[in-house]
Amino acid sequence: MVVATGFFDGVHLGHRSVMETLLDAARRRSEQSLVLTFWPHPHTVLQKGARELRLLTTLDEKRALLTALGVDRVEVLPFSRSFAAMSAEAYLREVVIGRYGGSAIVLGYDNRIGSDGLDSDQVASLAASLGLEVIRPKLVSTPDGPVSSTRIRSAVAGGDVAGAAQMLGYNYQLHGVVVGGNRIGRTIGFPTANVKLYEPLKLLPGVGAYVTAVEVSGRRYGAMTNIDPNGKIEAHIFGFSEDIYGLDIRVEFFELLRGEKHFDSLDALKKQLALDEEACKNRILAVWKKIGSM
Repeated sequence: MVVATGFFDGVHLGHRSVMETLLDAARRRSEQSLVLTFWPHPHTVLQKGARELRLLTTLDEKRALLTALGVDRVEVLPFSRSFAAMSAEAYLREVVIGRYGGSAIVLGYDNRIGSDGLDSDQVASLAASLGLEVIRPKLVSTPDGPVSSTRIRSAVAGGDVAGAAQMLGYNYQLHGVVVGGNRIGRTIGFPTANVKLYEPLKLLPGVGAYVTAVEVSGRRYGAMTNIDPNGKIEAHIFGFSEDIYGLDIRVEFFELLRGEKHFDSLDALKKQLALDEEACKNRILAVWKKIGSM
């Protein structure tokens, strides 16, 4: 068994380099590929910055992304205080080798393991001493440095969903259920689907209006989605008037249309929304022509 281990939040381009190396090594060795990941996030258990923690991917999203890359097995290890107390040697010896029969391990540049806080190079040395083949993937970087979940979280929180997509390798998404709202949008000709996230810790893009697509009832539509300062998510779906309360909805973010703006009247809001809708539709047409999908 060839093993990669980590939290892998976002399954971004850096993680994908790890997975490509994992799959190549498994084929070379005629063995299975295994990803060992954790849930919940260590910060929520150890209470280190847990209040500020927000995630790029839910557990289901992470599983789906890893499986789609071709990984043979994805095992989710419950992260607890007792688990966190394991040393790197105990984790490698008892879990990677003992429980899962690991014969090789793929270690990314920032792959830290164990309560003793060993860095990737130290873990590599330890793993080799235990008989594991250590495989190092190619480092994926941009001009601003290595691609990381931290950098992507910063981009998303700042509204730079386009920049985040370049590091993720896909467009950032939110997944939830349509719930009732105050219906103000409907009274001025811009009805919205109000989205309640399934995962409360999912990171919201920064406040503003976004060029998006939504998937609902198995179909994909262009939409303009607003995130307000209170974290309310409202998607105005173009050419759509069906009642979808209670239905599953996925919102895909392409780019920020504009930041937060205050309006003195509903009429001023209506005029701005009309301008936003026109701009948003033009941008969606450009995006869909580029990716060849509607």
